Amino acid sequence: MSQDSNLPRPIRLLDTGLTWVSLVCGGATLIFMTGYSVWNVLIMRKALNAPIVGAEDLLILSLVVIVALSIPLGARTGAHIEIEVLESRMSAAFAKWSMILMKLMGIVLLAFMSWRLWHAGGTASKFGETTQQLLISFEPFYYLLSASAAIYAVVLVLDIWQLLRSNAVQSLRITGDTL
Repeated sequence: MSQDSNLPRPIRLLDTGLTWVSLVCGGATLIFMTGYSVWNVLIMRKALNAPIVGAEDLLILSLVVIVALSIPLGARTGAHIEIEVLESRMSAAFAKWSMILMKLMGIVLLAFMSWRLWHAGGTASKFGETTQQLLISFEPFYYLLSASAAIYAVVLVLDIWQLLRSNAVQSLRITGDTL
């Protein structure tokens, strides 16, 4: 990850936090998924003909964790798709303010999503929302997705701040450099 000293401190702190959480938690989740899949498929299923009950539940929930971790990091690195068909035909000021308007609409949408996901987490146990085989409650995963959407909204707020300060958003660049 390259730390750009021109970025304001809150953005540098967010970048560092997102990078480390993604590396540590995302890496640990991917290691678990790989090891568990190999163990279940090659050893338990193929060699011993006794697959692990509930393996699919754990792998699906692991994918939810990966998605939740990748959403705010993807937003900060610019990995999400933006369609800028008309930007080349706009004036610089109009392009800037239309981008700010779109990001404001995104903040509203993400705040609503975060709120509803948090509410769904609070009612998941009450309504029996669980995995099929192991009956693991979806509650903590709703909370994780809610936090992910909220962090994405914060990223958009910081993008607007950058647009207002310098007319451009400087994305996080992850390189092969050492952390």
